[in-house]
Parts: sequence; structure tokens; C-alpha cells
Amino acid sequence: MARLLSLESWKRWLWSIVRLTLIAGLSFVILYPILQKISTAIKSKTDLYSPIVIWIPQNYTLDNMKQAIAIMDYWQTLLNTLALSSTTTLLTAASCALAGYAFARLKFKGSKLLFGGVILTIMVPPTTILIPVYLNLKDFTLMGLIPLLTGKSVNLLNTYWPFILTSITANSLRAGLYIFIFRQFFRGVPKEVEEAAYMDGAGVGQTFLRIMLPNAMPAIVTVLLFSFVWQWNDSFFTTTYLTSSKVMSTQLSSLPYNLAIFLQDGASSKADPFYLSMVQDTGILLAILPLIILYLFVQRYFVESIERTGLVG
Repeated sequence: MARLLSLESWKRWLWSIVRLTLIAGLSFVILYPILQKISTAIKSKTDLYSPIVIWIPQNYTLDNMKQAIAIMDYWQTLLNTLALSSTTTLLTAASCALAGYAFARLKFKGSKLLFGGVILTIMVPPTTILIPVYLNLKDFTLMGLIPLLTGKSVNLLNTYWPFILTSITANSLRAGLYIFIFRQFFRGVPKEVEEAAYMDGAGVGQTFLRIMLPNAMPAIVTVLLFSFVWQWNDSFFTTTYLTSSKVMSTQLSSLPYNLAIFLQDGASSKADPFYLSMVQDTGILLAILPLIILYLFVQRYFVESIERTGLVG
């Protein structure tokens, strides 16, 4: 009996060591890029060519951050990105909640076929329809109504309208996943709750707004966080629809060239590519810094919401 207890004790200790090793390894893999960029951001140009400097700089400086902030027009870019991400997040959450409730509770002809289309948007890369969407936004007619009134189409590129329109119509970035999350959550709500509201004379709209939506806070928090982070980090659609607007994706994509021009008085070919890479890493750190701060405050609510929406076992 004592030998069995001793064996079980050794198994528990062994499993604890294995689990600690796995957690430490995964944490290092996740934190490594951030730690590397923090080290790069406070490193001087002389440390860049020093063979003994790897992580801890010999000469600390904030010149890299100053350069990146100046070239990116960081504070204005931060406000623009925050406004764009917040607007699209709220509109996407509202439209996807309506769509998810309709698929979960309202029975209408073709609902299964439409929901199959929603699932298809999750599996098929959005780049497959990028060209027709781009052309429609370049010559936007609103089903022919705008040329009928003004005589010509409207070019919505290089404005925030492509993001607003796709968010309102539940067709924004990862919208299919958000609709699926809301549908699964609303399907888990007991039907007796809705029936009680109908007995009290509430319609479908009142039931959704006053009964279902307040109970869907876990799904709402999950969708809000997913949508905000993905919109903030998006570079593909943002650089496609916006060319001169100051948002994080466009500023980061043009940072090396703008910095080279700034440092070398217009001769970008003479700029040091290693120093340009250092300042670009600093710009990336500044771009993800608001998300890191956001995560520190909302990670507990995010984990709880993920568990309650049933996205994990």
C-alpha cells in the first residue's frame, strides 16, 4: 500500500513538472516576439553592431521610439485606428447579433441554406471575392440608385465607408464566425423565456432587445473583443481600401520607406537597412501596445465569455 501511494505521489510530481515545462515553453514562445521588440526599442544604434549585445542593451535610448512616433504621426494614427476599430466593432456586433438571433429562433424558408452560406464564409478565404468587392466599392451605385440621382457612381475607396457598410450588413472581417457564436448562444437559451415574453404581449423585436440581448453578454463580450482585435491588426483589407488615411496598418507598411527618406534627406537607398529594421520593430511594438494594455484589463472577462459561449469544451 505504501509503495502504491509512493508511486502515485511520484506520478503527480512528474506530471506537475511536465505541465510546468509545457506552460513555461508556450509562454516563452508567445512572449518572445514582444520581449525582443522591447529590447530593440530601447537599444541604441551602436549596440546594433556590438557582438556582445543580444537582449540587454549597453546604451539605453528612446531615440527609436521618438523616430517611430514622429514618422508614423503616432498619436493621430492611434486616434484614427481607435475610431475605425470601435465603430466597426459596435456595428458588427449589432448586425451579427440580429443575424444570429434570426438563425437561432426565427423559422423562415431558406434559413438553412443561408446559414450554410454563413458557414461557407468562415471556410472560404475572403480574398476570393476581393476583386468584385473592390470594383463595387470603386464604382458604388447602391443597386443603381446613386447614378439615377446624381448621374454618376461614387468612389468609396480611401474612406471609412467600406468598413461601415460591410459591418452594417454583417459582412465584415470574420463576421461569419460572430454570427455562428451568437446563433449557438441563442439556441442555448430556454424557449420558455421567449414564450413568457410573448404571453406578456412582447413582439419579436421587444423580446430580442429586452430579454435575449441582455442575457447574451458573454457572447457580446466575446464578439466585441474578437472584432476589435482583428480589425486593429488587419492589414490586408485596410491597406486595400485605404491608401492615404493614417491608420496603424498603412503607417506600418510605409514606415521603412518614410524613415529612410526622413533620415537620408530623400536618398532612401543610402539608409542603413538594419537600423530601418530596428525602427520598424519599434513601430510594431507601438502598434500592438494598446492591445497589450487592453488585454491586461479584460483578459478575465474574455476567458469567462469564451467558456460560457461554448467555444471550448
